Amino acid sequence: MKTNCFLSVIICTYNREKYIQESLNCIATQSLKNEFYELVIVNNNSTDHTDSICVKFKSDHPDLNIKYIFENESGLSYARNKGIKESSGDVLIFLDDDAMASESYLSNIRSCFSENEKVLAGGGKILPQYESHSPDWMSKYLLPLVSALNLGDEIRSFPKNKYPIGANMFFRKIFFEEHGDFNTDLGRKGKLLLGGEEKDVFQRINQSSNTIIYLPNAVVRHVVPKERLEETYIDNMATGVGISEIIRIKTTGSSITKMYLKELYKWVGSVVLYILFLLKFEHKKGRMIIRFRYFVSRGMLLGKKFESEQSGIFH
Repeated sequence: MKTNCFLSVIICTYNREKYIQESLNCIATQSLKNEFYELVIVNNNSTDHTDSICVKFKSDHPDLNIKYIFENESGLSYARNKGIKESSGDVLIFLDDDAMASESYLSNIRSCFSENEKVLAGGGKILPQYESHSPDWMSKYLLPLVSALNLGDEIRSFPKNKYPIGANMFFRKIFFEEHGDFNTDLGRKGKLLLGGEEKDVFQRINQSSNTIIYLPNAVVRHVVPKERLEETYIDNMATGVGISEIIRIKTTGSSITKMYLKELYKWVGSVVLYILFLLKFEHKKGRMIIRFRYFVSRGMLLGKKFESEQSGIFH
């Protein structure tokens, strides 16, 4: 049974003057008629020219239903929650401010949700757009480092323990009304590379026995700057992942022992992959897998230390 479906595209932005214009242009040139969607732009305390770019974009597109709002509390989760509050849509679509949606992106998402009432949430294909080039250490196991996702060209449910990526994810608004918004203890805050807020939300969906769908024709290109491929950045990001896991365990009341056992299991898998890459004379790929695992584990230990010291990193 096909139902009407109004979309809210939420783009939360922080100091993205280099990319936000193209990201917004991609929404303005969608094949879907303007009457079926709105654009909600949330500025999370940008200090560059992001504000003037967004203001001009809204002025230049009077035909689009655009809401441009500010969230003064720093943090991606705060900005996303603000977007949820200000949205009018039945379906909420979250795009990164450096993600470029394909022309039929919104049309394909609308068709999926209007034709499948049982679909509660999902994510689409994310193709990396390297500003320089793909690094020689990159393998399919590390693609999440650049927010890339490709599960093929068929619509399917997400595999167990695998979730959509925040650069391209969508939900029925009713989920947030019934199960709560993004956890503001999690997610990026300025230059602090925490995460885990998306995983937290999708795990709530799994607990409610709802399917998370992979929509391959909801495609975005995600910009990967050169600096994001440097080991210093990967160190900071992976350490943030580890710290975020501790915060998530603390706030959800999950088993920390089970978390450490899962991390041990991932270490075994990482060592196996390292050996396999060595046998194929691809040492750099194997080395980065080990380095990433080390950074995450170190983040878990740091997170535990910060928790015991009641560090301000949690708030």
